[in-house]
Amino acid sequence: MIKVHPYCCGLETELFDVFSSAIKDVCSDDYTPEQIVAWLPSSYDADKWKSLMDKLKPYIAKVDGQVAGYADLQDDGYIDHFFVGARHQSQGVATALMDTLLKAGAGHERLYAHVSITARPFFEHKGFEVVSENVVVREGVALKNYIMERRV
Repeated sequence: MIKVHPYCCGLETELFDVFSSAIKDVCSDDYTPEQIVAWLPSSYDADKWKSLMDKLKPYIAKVDGQVAGYADLQDDGYIDHFFVGARHQSQGVATALMDTLLKAGAGHERLYAHVSITARPFFEHKGFEVVSENVVVREGVALKNYIMERRV
């Protein structure tokens, strides 16, 4: 059973594991090894990661008590992080998180995100449309993504 709850301190390591797994193990079909290395931090900095999670205040999805994914919704409707770990793909975790974001974002005119090649089909299935293609450069490496939005 999937349970989604607001962010609480103390789960930062598990959230980083989900983030890393989603990028290394899930996005590796759509991004090169060089792009994956550029996307991921070179090392885990617990203080920096905790500070980011404190800022994002993501919703956390758990399956049988284990952190399976997380996603945030910022005050302006921006979804900054939306990740599901490799072990929990195709189990409804992303849908549970998106349903939570759509409900939380009901007062917004739109929700929008920078969406990976990998996540694009899911976001389209949830009613998001591509506004434009985008390229982010990290560590000197270009990573393609899409700016997508959904009118609420």
